[in-house]
Order: sequence, then C-alpha cells, then structure tokens
Amino acid sequence: MVLEQPRPAEDFPLGLRDLALPQPGEREIRVRVRACGVCHTDLHTVEGDLPLPRLPLVPGHQVVGVVDAVGGQVRRFREGDRVGVPWLYSTCGQCAYCRRGLENLCESARFTGYHVNGGYAEAVVVSEDFAYILPKAFQDTEAAPLLCAGIIGYRSLRLSSVQSGDRLGLYGFGASAHIVIQLARHQGCEVYVFTRAESHRRMARELGAAWVGGPDDQPPQQLDGAIVFAPAGSVALQALRVIRKGGTVALAGITMTPIPELDYGSLLYHERVLRSVANSTREDARDLLRLAGEIPIRVKIKTFGLEKANQALQALKQSKIDGAGVLVI
Repeated sequence: MVLEQPRPAEDFPLGLRDLALPQPGEREIRVRVRACGVCHTDLHTVEGDLPLPRLPLVPGHQVVGVVDAVGGQVRRFREGDRVGVPWLYSTCGQCAYCRRGLENLCESARFTGYHVNGGYAEAVVVSEDFAYILPKAFQDTEAAPLLCAGIIGYRSLRLSSVQSGDRLGLYGFGASAHIVIQLARHQGCEVYVFTRAESHRRMARELGAAWVGGPDDQPPQQLDGAIVFAPAGSVALQALRVIRKGGTVALAGITMTPIPELDYGSLLYHERVLRSVANSTREDARDLLRLAGEIPIRVKIKTFGLEKANQALQALKQSKIDGAGVLVI
C-alpha cells in the first residue's frame, strides 16, 4: 500500500500497487510479511504531519514475518526464522549519541516505513542487526504491536522514572497504553488511566487500572509519574497538575500540538520534570520482547486486510480501535 502524496486518511491516501520484490544486501535479510501493526506514526506519515524524506513510500514499522532470503554475510538468521522489524531501521554506530548508548538519537538514524519502505507490503528487507526473534507465545498478529506500541511504551515507562509501589498516570489508552499498563502492574505500580472513550475505560478496568477518569479529572491521589500518549499539548499541563514534587511527565508521541504557556510556580517548580521520548534503542527492543514473553503481555487487536489499510488508519484516527490495529498480509 503506497503513499504517493500525503492526504487526510479519509481521502484514502494509500493505493495498492505492484512493486518489484526487494533483494537483500550482503548483511540483510528479506522478510515475507505476515502482519504489520497500524500506528499513530503511520497516520502522521500519510497525513503529512511529519516531513517526509521520500515519496512514494510504503508505511509500516511493526513488521512480523518469515525470513525467505539472506545475504551472503548474514550469520544471525536463516530462512524460515520468524522475525520482527521495528521503527529503528539503522544507525551509524559512530556519532556521539551512538557511542553513549543513545542510538535512538543517532544523527544518521533511519526508520522503517519512513526512510525506507515498510511493512504495508508483502516483503521488506532489513539489516540482520536490526531484526529480532519474537517470543513463541505470540501469534503473528499479537506480536506486531509489540514492535512499536510495546517498545516505545517500555521506553516511556523507564523514562517516567516510576518505581515499584509508585502511582503512574496514563493519558490516552490505545495500542501503547494497553501494553504499558501491564508492564507497570508487573513492576508493582498502581495505574491511573485518563481517557474519554468508554470502550477504552472499560478495557483499562479489565487490565487492572486502580482508577479511570477523563483527561481533565482529578485523581484521588497525587501521582508519582505520568505518560502522555495523547498528541494534544494541553494534556501535558493536565499531567503536570496531578504529579507530586519531583515527579516526571514523559511525552510518548512523535508529534504533538503546541503545549500552552504554563505557570512555572504551580506546574513545573519543585523539580517536576517534563521530557519527551524519542524513538527507541535495540536494547529497548530486546528487553521489551523478553518481558512480554515472561509476563506474558495480553495484546488486544483488531485485524484488517492489507488492502484495507486506509480504513484501518481512519478507524485509528477516530479512536474506534480497542487495543491495536493490525494489517494481515
């Protein structure tokens, strides 16, 4: 499903096309795609909210499939292996960020379904260093959301600085948050969910939320940290209002509407922290996939055929997906 020019999801920006089968380089594998998660980043891509480095483009960066061809120098994978391909497609390994263990901030990073064609397709190629064996406990469609919703949720949870016994707020309750609540509860946190959709509130309760309310509601207790998944800048201020002194609000989105002017004394003073979460590292991916299998994470999905990718993005935009949307190839 190819994006020729960005347009609103309602205008069906993706078109079904026949493309040449990609060939793997010496250290690359080719993956026959079985499933690909549908992410808000895909929506921001097709609608032009992000500056696009190339067009035409095949979106999709939560790719699950089977290796069907390998380059001559590949050592980690064989034909027939089931693998996952996430957002982080490649890094330089040499810049100051890579050397400090912050490859998510690499100056030359490339991303799947953004710089290179992604998983809304029958096949993708990727370096063997940026693909992952998936936990056997998950079916293809269940594993797909782990590769971004899960990984970025895991990194956001770490950067929120909450510890066992702490109270964590989640603003928005879609694909990522429904995984994070399970990670946080496994860690020993109480989770407070702020969301408008009644179906999302019901799912939050089913997954063990200690309290559920709307974005503007006041929880019964101060929180130790919060993660904002909603792409609305005003929500960052709501989260700052409910965290204790020294607490952290992590912003998990790749884009966000402007954050309104905030009152320093009441919202930020007393060492409260407001920080963004940018991309993820290979270590994040390995850690999340290991944890997901151990807990194990319950992934709620709604599936669409590949040719229904536009409809899947529309449903995502309208908050009509409980859990995660997944394209089945």
